[in-house]
Amino acid sequence: MTELTLSRVKADEFDTLDPRSFILIKGANVNNLKNLDVAIPRNKLVVITGLSGSGKSSLAFDTLFAEGQRMYVESLSSYARQFLGRMEKPAVEYIKGISPAIAIEQKVNTRNPRSTVGTSTEIYDYLKLLFARIGHTFSPISGKQVQKDTVTDVVNDILSLEEGTRVLIQTPLILREERSLEVELGLLLSKGYNRVIRNGEVTQIETLLEDSDQLADETAEFFVLIDRASVRHDDEDTQYRLSDSIQTAFFEGEGVCIVQVYGGNSSTYSDKFELDGIVFEEPSVNLFSFNNPYGACKRCEGFGKILGIDPDLIIPDKNLSVYEGAIAPWRTEKMSEWLTPLVRHAGKFDFPIHRPYKELSPQQQELLWNGNEYFTGIHGFIAELERQTHKIQYRVMLSRYRGRTTCPECRGSRLRQDASYVKIGGKSITDLVLKPIHEVASFFQDIELTENDRQVARRILTEIETRLEYMCRVGLGYLTLNRLTNTLSGGEFQRIKLATSLGSALVGSMYILDEPSIGLHPRDTKRLVGVLESLRDLGNTVIVVEHEEEVMHAADQIIDIGPEAGTGGGELIFQGSWQDLQGAEDLPSLTNGQTSYTLNFLLHHDRIELPYSRRKALHFIEIKGARENNLKDINVKIPLNSLTVVTGVSGSGKSTLIRKILFPALMRAKGEFSEEVGRFTELTGSLDRIEAIEMIDQNPIGKSSRSNPVTYIKAYDYIRQMMAERPLSKSRGYKPSHFSFNVDGGRCEVCQGEGQVKIEMQFMADIYLTCEGCNGRRFKQEVQEVKYDGKDIADILDLTVDEAIAFFKDSEPKLVEKLMPLQEVGLGYIGLGQSSNTLSGGEAQRVKLASFLGKGGGHKGKTLFIFDEPTTGLHFHDIKKLLKAINALVEQGDSVIIIEHNMEVIKCADWVIDLGPEGGEGGGYLSFEGTPEAMVQLEGNHTADFLKHKLP
Repeated sequence: MTELTLSRVKADEFDTLDPRSFILIKGANVNNLKNLDVAIPRNKLVVITGLSGSGKSSLAFDTLFAEGQRMYVESLSSYARQFLGRMEKPAVEYIKGISPAIAIEQKVNTRNPRSTVGTSTEIYDYLKLLFARIGHTFSPISGKQVQKDTVTDVVNDILSLEEGTRVLIQTPLILREERSLEVELGLLLSKGYNRVIRNGEVTQIETLLEDSDQLADETAEFFVLIDRASVRHDDEDTQYRLSDSIQTAFFEGEGVCIVQVYGGNSSTYSDKFELDGIVFEEPSVNLFSFNNPYGACKRCEGFGKILGIDPDLIIPDKNLSVYEGAIAPWRTEKMSEWLTPLVRHAGKFDFPIHRPYKELSPQQQELLWNGNEYFTGIHGFIAELERQTHKIQYRVMLSRYRGRTTCPECRGSRLRQDASYVKIGGKSITDLVLKPIHEVASFFQDIELTENDRQVARRILTEIETRLEYMCRVGLGYLTLNRLTNTLSGGEFQRIKLATSLGSALVGSMYILDEPSIGLHPRDTKRLVGVLESLRDLGNTVIVVEHEEEVMHAADQIIDIGPEAGTGGGELIFQGSWQDLQGAEDLPSLTNGQTSYTLNFLLHHDRIELPYSRRKALHFIEIKGARENNLKDINVKIPLNSLTVVTGVSGSGKSTLIRKILFPALMRAKGEFSEEVGRFTELTGSLDRIEAIEMIDQNPIGKSSRSNPVTYIKAYDYIRQMMAERPLSKSRGYKPSHFSFNVDGGRCEVCQGEGQVKIEMQFMADIYLTCEGCNGRRFKQEVQEVKYDGKDIADILDLTVDEAIAFFKDSEPKLVEKLMPLQEVGLGYIGLGQSSNTLSGGEAQRVKLASFLGKGGGHKGKTLFIFDEPTTGLHFHDIKKLLKAINALVEQGDSVIIIEHNMEVIKCADWVIDLGPEGGEGGGYLSFEGTPEAMVQLEGNHTADFLKHKLP
């Protein structure tokens, strides 16, 4: 066996290391960590890996990040600390060399309905500033640029005339507050003005006041003569005089100044921002802010959606023609009278009534909605119904076709309409936020600006271009800046925060990331690695909790925690670089002779084997005309009684197809309530062979802190019954309910079975203290006196699944049978009574899977299971267990659909559906459907390119 030199630090050298070069963690005992000592090199890319539940997050987040946050809070003033709550020091001997810590976790932690990708990344803040500084307003009527004239503009125009040219500076005479002409002239005289211009002639005001006939002529046109001057190019006094006079003219004429050249033409100037009879708002930051009442769209109040008529309910089947009844409300005998004029006169304006709606040109579709002189369009029809809402039948009809639709006034951009009149390079801010980010990046790369505009916006443009580039590099170029943050996946949100951190260009910090490769196609993982390296190269320590092999290859150091999960983990198994592993013929000798599951897979000593054969489906279901989001009206066949994997690059339309169309459509087909169904034409096939549909996603298994895995899989009922049958329980009259912490009886009444008591602190974060009544054990003392082989109910709930199976193996086979599915899906390390809100998304998903495995064949052949990235947070070793469990479902006759990027899962599928070829607008097409062997024959397919390395 080739010896391997590890770059880990020996125990006797640990205390001599320089904290300026290493982050030193000594004696870490957080959660399942076992007195762990580790020296993490600073300013490097470090990957922490190991089995699920081995202690990776305990080291990265609960130790390193917690201490970084605590030290930051401790550095604040006592006044500031009172608002931040108390932060406990992690269970560790010491940590030295720690930097300011930034954690980027897998959580979309905002529910603000106004938060968007643009605001989260700060790109939108810079866009607002850019349009406020160099945006040019164009009239929607004439298309001409709206400009207001300044005093400087007028002076420059006058000085551009030939030397000695004589000019008159004048302004219209305005009768204010219904004064008479005589009174207004008297006021002008008192202000020091001596002359006015009447019908083109200069006249003394005093002369006019003495001539009542001239004052009585209502057709006469009057202008106030402000000044007369000659052009002197090099005379500063003349410039000052002109400036003063023009300023006065703007004031007296309420924004209008007229410059008349002797014997020549006159030029009218206005300091109002108006054109084509419209007064426009001048560009300002608030004009482009939808979170501000000033800038928000007045119709949708800055939300981008309104309750209006849903076009997809009006025309539900786009394959029908107008003649065949495409317009749903016009299908009845009474309402068909609205259709008759269109059919009768269609030839006069060349409208194809027999052509399917989806094949009509945009102009023809618009005509159908707006109508013309021959027929009333759909909009006119709806308006008529709204005028008749005093009749109940019309109210019912309107409600049938209403839905949450994009606001027509702001096009979903949330901004007031006149914000779109302001443009840079021919594009408004509305145009930009509705485009995919990669298109916005291209726009700014090619933008042409005047030298003055470029100088003004130079710094802003740099910030925008940098952030857009990082968004593309982390694989999110398919998103729009207008996309709501709360619609993003955990992986997308984490990468947005990563791109924002890069854009901020912080140095000397410690970034801790939680599996940033989640939700990423292998093609995009390469880009992600480049981003992580950029973050490191800026001068930061980047610590990544990760299972992805590609990221490990790029790491400066790999830290493997294990060897097992739960109580069997928490030890440093291996620390070294990828290069340390090269040339190792056998697995290196590690700490305490332990085996590393990670190195086993990296060195190909262990692998996930291909299935012996692919299952051939006899029955299918088919989605026809799927066109929600970016799906391009595709038809997709899904086999039953098989393992189907839906794949494609990030943003290609996988979740839209399965989660927004297939799942809710099947639920409705079975007569069950479901969320809103995405747009599609038809769901056909062997629907009668599906009795139940189960979506096994990463949402928590319970919102209550009392919810736990053993309750979810229905094993706790057996445990309570088992404890109630003990002799002491019978003698005291204890029922199964006495061993429940959800109802009164045996639970501790001080903490209501929580184990903790919440102390509400005014102006501070709430504090949770261990209950003094039960010392955190959740049950009354007398209930804890009931023992099963020396263990009370609290002791049993403290057991891990593995420990419980070993403990009850001989005495309670039925209980072991209920717990086995948890062990089979790789969750043997979790506690029976562990609160469900402490489980990760991947763990919650596997608990749900275990609950179905535990039901046996009661639903044989009739259940369709849908998994959304079940490999989230899973080590190679755990993926192997997961695939075995999922295949067990298929073997008992059920059907499984998995949305996944992991090549190990894809290679084991019976059927692969690949969407693409790209993300966003470049995606939404059906790239491939068939077996993995057929897929690897494709050329230029991103998934096939990576799958080739997994198949022989």
